[in-house]
Amino acid sequence: MFPYYNYSSFRPLSSVLFLVHFQLLLLVFALHVAESRNLAEKKTSISAIFVFGDSTVDSGNNNFIQTISKSNFPPYGRDFPNHTPTGRFTNGKLVTDFLASYVGVKDSVPPYLDPSLSIQELITGVSFASAGSGFDPLTPTISNVIPLSGQLNYLKEYKGKVEAAIGKEKAKEVIRNALFLVSAGTNDFVINYFTIPIRRQSYTIQSYIDFVVKGVRQFLQGLFDQGARRIGVVGLPPMGCLPIVITLFADNPFLKRDCIANFSSIARDFNQILQTELNAMQLQVEEAASGGARIAYLDAYSPLEEMTSGHKYGFDVVSSGCCGTGMVEAAFMCNSNSRVCDDATKYVFWDSIHPTQKSYELLFQALRPAIDNLVGN
Repeated sequence: MFPYYNYSSFRPLSSVLFLVHFQLLLLVFALHVAESRNLAEKKTSISAIFVFGDSTVDSGNNNFIQTISKSNFPPYGRDFPNHTPTGRFTNGKLVTDFLASYVGVKDSVPPYLDPSLSIQELITGVSFASAGSGFDPLTPTISNVIPLSGQLNYLKEYKGKVEAAIGKEKAKEVIRNALFLVSAGTNDFVINYFTIPIRRQSYTIQSYIDFVVKGVRQFLQGLFDQGARRIGVVGLPPMGCLPIVITLFADNPFLKRDCIANFSSIARDFNQILQTELNAMQLQVEEAASGGARIAYLDAYSPLEEMTSGHKYGFDVVSSGCCGTGMVEAAFMCNSNSRVCDDATKYVFWDSIHPTQKSYELLFQALRPAIDNLVGN
């Protein structure tokens, strides 16, 4: 008697190989879909975002130091998630918040000095910026805020914390693959040079421009020495269109609130010299880093000039801020007792100095091509 076999259950070897091959294809396809989804979410290989500068990118560091340059109270943050006054000098998000979301590292950039930050929040990037700061060492002393040199020291401190948490090599990789953004310089001119006579006694406007650009170069070299390899530097805005500048320097600011051409011309001159300097630095760092480093100029002047020159983006008010009269109020002068406009999207400026969230978002959109080139998209 022969044992019984169900021969119908047997499959030719070719059929088995086909099924194995088919299953492998399904696995490869699933991995591809997962990778595609991950890329769609992250968009780039950026590991973190690190931010340096002044109130245009300070997300709340000044909350933790002794200074009058704070904005951690209403009506600041009125349109931020949960209507929270975080220390950002606007009604909502900053350019850096939109940028962090765009490159896929986080929804917003927290301040480094916030003691509640987790190690994961630190690893994916922070802002070291301090409202009132500038490239001229005198500028931050006026408001008793964190100088650029101090922000660089905080970066060194940050690296020590991260190295202790994840190891030296991984920490080095975070820095190497991070995006660095620097936004400062306006305070050097508006708050310092044109308001306080100290620098005007020693510098012409042209020599002061050169002096500030030298400060930019020194700071960027400091970032490069700390391992930064992708650095975006924001140029000056049309300073003559800032409401506070119009109020302080126009002939009759209560009747005629046009941009002051001379101030904006100085910003253009500075930006031109800055671009030349950044191009020269780009050549140097390319050689030093074997082509692996990028320094890019980010043009804030053109989009903000466009916003303040007409009603292209639906703005109704372009020369005064949403808070108070919009002519002088900023920081502690824009507070819970101030009258505030109903719809900030109709205003280019939130207070007498700082743009609204809508303006920052439009500025981010204008900067995207340069950002894409910087991060390698």
